[in-house]
Amino acid sequence: MLDNLNYGIIGNCKSSAIINENSSIDWCCLPKFDSSSVFAKILDEKIGGSFQIVCESSYSVKQTYIDKTAILKTNFSNGKDEFDLIDFMPRYQKENGSFYSPPEIIRIFIHKSGKPKFKIIYDPKLEYSTAITNNYIKDKFIVSILDKDVYNTLFLYTSIDKKNFLNKNTIELSKDEFSLISYNEKISAVSKENVFIEFEKTKVYWLNWSSKTPKFNNYNKEILRSAITLKLLTFEKTGAVLAAATTSIPETIGEVRNWDYRFCWIRDASMVIKVIAKLGHNKIVKNFIDYIINLIPDKNEKLQIMYGINGEKKLEEKKLTHLSGYLNSKPVRIGNAAYIQKQNDIYGILVDAIYFQIKKNLNETDNLEELWSIVKSIVWVVKNNWKKPDKGIWEFRKDDQHFTFSKLLCWVAVDRAIKISTLIQNGKSAKKWYALRDEIYDDIHKNAWNKKKKAFTQSYGSDYLDASVLLMEQYGFIRANDKKYVQTVKCIEKELLEKNLMYRYKNDDDFGLPSSSFTVCTFWFINSLNKIGEKEKAKKLFENLLGLSNHLGLFSEDIDFKSKRLLGNFPQAYSHLALIDTAIDL
Repeated sequence: MLDNLNYGIIGNCKSSAIINENSSIDWCCLPKFDSSSVFAKILDEKIGGSFQIVCESSYSVKQTYIDKTAILKTNFSNGKDEFDLIDFMPRYQKENGSFYSPPEIIRIFIHKSGKPKFKIIYDPKLEYSTAITNNYIKDKFIVSILDKDVYNTLFLYTSIDKKNFLNKNTIELSKDEFSLISYNEKISAVSKENVFIEFEKTKVYWLNWSSKTPKFNNYNKEILRSAITLKLLTFEKTGAVLAAATTSIPETIGEVRNWDYRFCWIRDASMVIKVIAKLGHNKIVKNFIDYIINLIPDKNEKLQIMYGINGEKKLEEKKLTHLSGYLNSKPVRIGNAAYIQKQNDIYGILVDAIYFQIKKNLNETDNLEELWSIVKSIVWVVKNNWKKPDKGIWEFRKDDQHFTFSKLLCWVAVDRAIKISTLIQNGKSAKKWYALRDEIYDDIHKNAWNKKKKAFTQSYGSDYLDASVLLMEQYGFIRANDKKYVQTVKCIEKELLEKNLMYRYKNDDDFGLPSSSFTVCTFWFINSLNKIGEKEKAKKLFENLLGLSNHLGLFSEDIDFKSKRLLGNFPQAYSHLALIDTAIDL
């Protein structure tokens, strides 16, 4: 039984795999993040498919990352017999400067002592397990083929006897061995020597990448692990940044808040990019900026809230009814119908990220003209749409409302556009935008402030509180010492803080009252406490929250208030970018 999201993630900026602390690969899509799954046990324990190493109960199992890398090490030991399982997806720079990132998973068995014994459960299920997958032993590999009209294959190369591998026979490890899963048939021979070279090259790649991340006096380990995790959620080919690596891990067990997060939300990605830029990883930033430029070829084309990782604009939502779901939480969804929603906050978050990048690298931004065209187009869109209701940051599927956060980010869009204009053209265009910025500012103070609550509330005329409003100070709309902001923080603490974790909001949404905490909201609250001067309280809450991560320091989208179990899609970019931001501020 799956108890908690005690998983690690490996990847190579093309795809990823989610590996349980017991060594089982329970989720992997090949050849790309958003491809159909080849292992999906995380969504159906019986038919999802997995690849697990099983030892007798006398063995203890301990999983860690190799320091400063995205390479997982799972140790099996009974005190006498011991081996390590090394898991990674190859990624390293070739001599021509390009990166080698094949759709492959390598598992290396490192003999440590004695005569460790184990069985292998190799059970791939192609195409989300929509049909029977058959495995066949060939001279050089095991091939898995889908018994269906759809053609799909998976290849496994191994130094272990292939019959023992497939038949779940007991294997006694006396020397180092390997297995390599590949979406493509390998042209060159796969040898143990080559596999170990791939391992060393991949390890060097991650050590080099980590060395470019600034070091901090406090929380350096947590910041670096989060930075590596965000890197793993980038799709290098286009520059897209994924919200998470999985689909349909529920926000609450047994409920239907199950969504596919293997896409690029403009809001989430822009926030990630701003944090990554702070850490100096400019290549990721440049790739994302290029992704945005390629999405908007026409000046009058409105931004969607989200796109596919290859820039797809239609993300049709489907239910996979044959899968039982994570802990029987149906439905399992692929695609996401939210792509048609209108969310006015995306404009401000994107322009804020563009402004941060231009300000930081003004003389090195080689696509300044394209970015300036996008900024001007966004101001035009905001001018014509900011007074209209929308679905808001939390993607309510009911009627549109005048959400405070959406209005705030419309103000941010115009404010940052003015600042960009000042940087690149001495404020020539800014002059005509001042009045618009002031109008939105006054409108928020007039309509979002609730005199009875003494707080800025979720939407105009509402008595409901919302954690997103805490970002007012962070975006420069209001000062931390402003009485209105301090009162808002206090009111949100009183109504939304539960057992040191934050609700997003407490009003019923499309599916009733949320029963889990949205992890990023707790980070936002901690940041706000720190800003208003309650530093010790903020630090205590932060360290408590860090203690709720899984065994590898990873966070999903949500945390259950009662059990403190991690819930929601995993690992969540939102959670890790907020961790970095909060750690740096503290």
